[in-house]
Amino acid sequence: MAGSLSLLRRVYLSLYNWAVFIGWFQVLYLAVKTLWESGHEEVYNAVERPLQFAQSAAFLEILHGLVGLVRSPITATLPQISSRLFLIWGILWSFPEVQSHVLVSSLVISWSITEIIRYSFYGMKESLGFSPSWLQWLRYSTFILLYPIGISSEVGLTYLALPHIKSSEKYCIRMPNKWNFSLEYFNVAVIAIAFYIPGSPHLYRYMLGQRKKVLAKSKAE
Repeated sequence: MAGSLSLLRRVYLSLYNWAVFIGWFQVLYLAVKTLWESGHEEVYNAVERPLQFAQSAAFLEILHGLVGLVRSPITATLPQISSRLFLIWGILWSFPEVQSHVLVSSLVISWSITEIIRYSFYGMKESLGFSPSWLQWLRYSTFILLYPIGISSEVGLTYLALPHIKSSEKYCIRMPNKWNFSLEYFNVAVIAIAFYIPGSPHLYRYMLGQRKKVLAKSKAE
């Protein structure tokens, strides 16, 4: 029974990782192609659907951690996935005014390279039981440059959306209402930006610690 569950877990995680890998590969291909042929103004339109699919699928990783399918701590997974989903749906999809900004290109390219490496790394581990050392090095090294680029792009796009959030009053809840509750989406966006101040260094230090531990273990073997 335990062996069957273990096999089922590996098959599921393998299919999940390779499916999302394909999604991110499509995002990167379309982003680079569009950037080269049409300029950064058209990148979002070209990648919107595969980007939404690939990033939204990451929500399952929170569930994977909660039920014990993977060892990744929720404290590291939840903030990163939540901030990305907020950016994808709460900013880019909700406020088209920022979709043509050059920061969309830096965001999409940094995210997609990072995730292509990550999902291929885990996909190979689940499918074959191992991954090449060079891929492991890329998995635990490329974030050193790509993470700051991605974070800067996220913060920048949220900041650029603030005037449009305020003027549109989208997603605002006004009183009086039956819940006796009000919500200013502008304040939500400002709070989201503020969370990057403690959150980003914490996650970056965690990833550096993981890099040191994993690569040291790899050398020892």
